[in-house]
Amino acid sequence: MSDSRKQNYILIGPPGSGKSTIGRALSKALSSNLSDTDSLIESEVGTSISQIFIDKGEPWFREVEARIVAREIATFSGVLSLGGGAPLSEIAQQAIKESGANVIYLDISLSAAAPRVGFNRDRPLLLSNPRAAWQELMEKRRPTYLSLATQVVLVDNLTPREIVDEIITGEKSVKAATDGVK
Repeated sequence: MSDSRKQNYILIGPPGSGKSTIGRALSKALSSNLSDTDSLIESEVGTSISQIFIDKGEPWFREVEARIVAREIATFSGVLSLGGGAPLSEIAQQAIKESGANVIYLDISLSAAAPRVGFNRDRPLLLSNPRAAWQELMEKRRPTYLSLATQVVLVDNLTPREIVDEIITGEKSVKAATDGVK
């Protein structure tokens, strides 16, 4: 790997794709900094994201999120994990495109996301009919994720270590390449 290779990584993807977990593992593997916009939002506002949705509503949350995402993209060094809806704003999309970072779309199927997400109260957009809501979110968000990504990693059957290896090397792990081959 040459010194001129992009060293900053932005992780995008839906709820349950592992952005926070992979962000921690990737930053550790690279010995780099980690920023997680959901954690930063909770810190700045002083409450959980689900509580923000209840108290202030999604539009207010998205305004705060867009501001924090734009600020972090402009200043981060290392690994930046974005909330699932963060890349949807025009401000965030422009900032991501101009960042020069490796943008990693952590893709996941509904069947793999369901046990991870648990479709519980901590996912405010998935409260009513969680599986249908997740599928609808993905139909809307997938084109944006794909348009921003410099690399797509299907995380369904991979361990965090395998995902990190694939991100760093840019190659699918042997396990991922042979899954489903009998």
